[in-house]
Amino acid sequence: MVNSKAQQTVDYTIAYFSSDRTYGRIVTVTNTADGIVIDKLACTAASNTPKDEKPLLIGLTKAQQAVTLDPVSKQINILDAFPEDAFPAHIYSEPNSNRAWFMYDGDSETGNDRLNCGENGSSVTIVENVNSSDARFIKTICVGRGHHQAHFTYASANHPNVPLLALISNLTDGTISVIDNEPSSAKYLQVIKTINLCEPEKEDDPKTTVPNNAFPHGLVYSAHSGKIYNLNNGYGSVAVIDPVTLEIEARINFKGHSNLFVPADGRYVLGRGADRKSNPQHVIAKLSVLDVTTNEIVNTMNIDDVYISKYFFNPEATRLYLTTSSSGNDAQKENLKADALLVFDISHLPEIRLINETRTGFSAGTLDFVQVDDETQLVFCSIAAEGKILMLDNDGNIEESIKVDEPNAHSRLWCI
Repeated sequence: MVNSKAQQTVDYTIAYFSSDRTYGRIVTVTNTADGIVIDKLACTAASNTPKDEKPLLIGLTKAQQAVTLDPVSKQINILDAFPEDAFPAHIYSEPNSNRAWFMYDGDSETGNDRLNCGENGSSVTIVENVNSSDARFIKTICVGRGHHQAHFTYASANHPNVPLLALISNLTDGTISVIDNEPSSAKYLQVIKTINLCEPEKEDDPKTTVPNNAFPHGLVYSAHSGKIYNLNNGYGSVAVIDPVTLEIEARINFKGHSNLFVPADGRYVLGRGADRKSNPQHVIAKLSVLDVTTNEIVNTMNIDDVYISKYFFNPEATRLYLTTSSSGNDAQKENLKADALLVFDISHLPEIRLINETRTGFSAGTLDFVQVDDETQLVFCSIAAEGKILMLDNDGNIEESIKVDEPNAHSRLWCI
């Protein structure tokens, strides 16, 4: 049990998942009147089933039971013991909803989800009430091949005609699968269009269509402009897509970036990247601000000796948190800050101001946030290499380090 002044008045329970990328386990960290209590869930041994038939990790109930999905039967299981080979898919939460979308990239040979889609692509699976005994399987939908990102469109006061859509980018195919997400539609939860991102003039074979070398990785929707923005890494461009017509209406030069992310209001889109070529001794991270009203980059910050890994916004969208990792040649890696957590003030975009650089000892995994009265009070950060959770304030200052498990290769955490 751990006591901390920082958390005495804030209620929370954190689920901490760690794995060696084959076998995993879950630990919970709960605040009590007597301090922090750490519980390890019992585990059941791995099965001999193929990867695409292994249980999908969905969440954890407040009673600290594991929620899994059997990918064959589609049955939701509420378990007292966690299956150590459960598959922790990438998860995207749908805004204004209690549903989550789980990404499956397919097998390593073909990129196909052979169980659900045969030879015709990989899949996404939709589940509602994920951290609850009321979890319910909705549907598995076949999309394109390759690593996926997801984003969702919705109507706003300035753009009332924008339909409810789920957009899934397909890295290997160079496409976006568009899914109708309007419950009253006759095509609800069906793929209604596949957007081909190919730019023939940038291909070796100008007739290439799908698959192509767009390599989409960075997909966002701006409620401010009512447009979709997709980063094509292979071309160094952003495709601007109209969600009403589902046509690409513009392309923006955006070289040197590898992902996009957007604060809630959508006034600006942020891009991250890395320069590993101009200086053989140093990696230079890039953080850029794209104005969606002009489709122009209006601010860029370069950060020496940093390779950006993951990004997180606090719920108020006043802070941007960037984790770092290792990339580059041997000399560049020697100089890298691979254990930095960078915290930026983004309350006055397009200005971006670095307000803190916290060294976490090893690369951070994921972050989650606890609010009180709509204000972030605590930030939690997982550190797999030390089997610990860091408790921080809203500006990224470490208030407590909580040892929760043995070191491992991968970790994530979330509030339940």
